[in-house]
Amino acid sequence: MSELVREIVEVNASIDGDEENPLLVVEVEGLAATAGWTNVRLEPHVTITPPDDGVLDFDLVGDRPSDAAEVLSEVEAAWEGALEDWCIGVRVHGIDNLIEDEIFEPWDEDDESEAA
Repeated sequence: MSELVREIVEVNASIDGDEENPLLVVEVEGLAATAGWTNVRLEPHVTITPPDDGVLDFDLVGDRPSDAAEVLSEVEAAWEGALEDWCIGVRVHGIDNLIEDEIFEPWDEDDESEAA
């Protein structure tokens, strides 16, 4: 059975693809309560309407081994999906904390530097 990992250590959200087909890429590092977790992944929260703050929430979850010793171990996960037009950042939840990361459209930076 899947459960939240203990702690989120680092979150990196970025945009891949192009301006017409942007892709949201989220990479996360965390700490699990034991060694040997499997199927570690990011699960996006299901929303009916866009959140007021424009932040897409994820849970970092995995499958805990049944017979592992209690020792913090590093886990990683990544997620890719279509970038919703309302999304300005991501928030990843663990048991003990959460971390947010704002995303920027890389083509906006290029447009600004050309205007200077």
